[in-house]
Amino acid sequence: MKTAKHTFLSILFLFTSIHLFAQYQPKNLTKADLKKAEEWVNTTYNSLSQDQKLGQLFIVALYTNKGENYISNVRSIVEQEQIGGLILMQDDAAREINLVNEFQSKSKVPLMIGMDAEWGLFQRIAAAHKFPWAMTLGAIQDKNLITQMAAKIAEDFKRMGINWDFAPVVDVNTNPDNPIIGNRSFGSEVQNVVNSALAYSNGLQDNRILAAIKHFPGHGDTSTDSHLDLPVVAHHIDRLNAVELAPFKTLMDKGIGGVMVAHLYVPALEKEKGIPASISKNIITGLLKEKFGYKGLIITDALNMGAVAQRYKPGELDALAFKAGNDIMLFSEGVKEGKRLIQLAIDQKQITQNRVEESVKKILLTKYFLGLDKYEPRNPENINYHLNNESHTKLVQNLYTNALTLLKDSKKLLPLNCSEVYYYVPLEEAPYQTFADQLNLKTTVIVKKSSEIASIPKNSKVIIGFHKDNSTAYKPYKISDESKKILGELSKNHHVILNVFGSAYALKDIDISNVSTVLVSYENNDDSMTATAKALSGKSKITGRLPVSVNENLKAGMGTDLHMTAENERSKKATK
Repeated sequence: MKTAKHTFLSILFLFTSIHLFAQYQPKNLTKADLKKAEEWVNTTYNSLSQDQKLGQLFIVALYTNKGENYISNVRSIVEQEQIGGLILMQDDAAREINLVNEFQSKSKVPLMIGMDAEWGLFQRIAAAHKFPWAMTLGAIQDKNLITQMAAKIAEDFKRMGINWDFAPVVDVNTNPDNPIIGNRSFGSEVQNVVNSALAYSNGLQDNRILAAIKHFPGHGDTSTDSHLDLPVVAHHIDRLNAVELAPFKTLMDKGIGGVMVAHLYVPALEKEKGIPASISKNIITGLLKEKFGYKGLIITDALNMGAVAQRYKPGELDALAFKAGNDIMLFSEGVKEGKRLIQLAIDQKQITQNRVEESVKKILLTKYFLGLDKYEPRNPENINYHLNNESHTKLVQNLYTNALTLLKDSKKLLPLNCSEVYYYVPLEEAPYQTFADQLNLKTTVIVKKSSEIASIPKNSKVIIGFHKDNSTAYKPYKISDESKKILGELSKNHHVILNVFGSAYALKDIDISNVSTVLVSYENNDDSMTATAKALSGKSKITGRLPVSVNENLKAGMGTDLHMTAENERSKKATK
């Protein structure tokens, strides 16, 4: 213990002596490693002009689907403004690699390349493999699996030359009608959010990809999409401390390298009416930096979002964000003007040059720890295969398997009996064929359309699938009145297994009292349907727990285990 304390004090002295802090550090750094970092940061900082130092504070967006004029404009900003980084958006991985290689070669200081990739690169690049949403991950009890997923995302990031995943979301989703968080949250319980987010962050950062917990000070109980307008979080301070702020406070000293600040108005934390958290000095400097003592990179949410873009001019918004305490302005649409206004604020003694030095050195130190002092160009060849192959499929299906949540099975209808006949009624709007095909591999399943349910023999075993459109994380989860009616009718005369291929919130206003068996799969895609069919057939265990409180009867933490069939258990042991 004495040695660990001595090492900590040595590191603290080294970095406080030059005003350098980095929340994220690779493991097992020696004093010599830290000395090299200090030298690189100081040498690089001192080599920059004031304009170049200010440029480090900005990240702009790079799309490949907006035409060559757009890309030329980004190229101009990179070259002329010497910005600190890029956020990669849609949609061509090979083109993005080539552009990043080009832009890195033209930057005096290597660019930090970021991406919103909460569920992997698929969030921005359609050719990549989709990983589960956070809500799905929140149902998984073995959090090491989340770390494995994040490590795979880190591998994909390295292949692309990306350094920073703007994830995970640590908002506690207590509002089922939240239009923008929902599936992006690990759930409605603080501890589950913390455990899941830490597992995700460790999977990234142990592989030298930076994480960023978001959206500070907490976006989980909002009814407005901040992409469109300014949400208000009106809770009193006791509630904020217990729920919204709690994950951030807990994770602050866990080495997570970034915090993203939301465009929210929180009256209990900011007295001036209508001031978003992202430009609030009270919230960023007063709470996050001074009270919570956070030393990592503080970055705004995207500055093109309606919550702030409708209220402030480009450049003006950037300057306000920096004065409030942010280190980096994300998705800036006014770099040149932002730099001018920040310099004006320095000249007028509204902020000090030390404030610039603090942020820029923090950025440089993080870049060094991520290996950006030695940037190596990436090769775009075969990139789509590298981002979507058998290794992704195997991992993702295992994640969906472990998320499956059995809420009830009162008649012990699971696992399915391969010698019996089952009827399958797919409802709602999304594809279902993969599920039907996978079920039929071991069991006789007869598909019946909703118009054919009268032909199902009485007292049959009927599987009903609520297949919700999961093409984006923001699709509505609500079940149609017609589907509710069919569920009610079939439950009267048959033994029903209800399978929800969508958010658990879909059960919010559904009467399942007469339904024997209810299983939540959380998402509707080939991987989730394949994993579900195997579990129903007894090929894998079901161990998930509900990550959110849905209604008075369905509370977070609910779920029951279902073991594999003895035959499948023996087969699994034999293959080990």
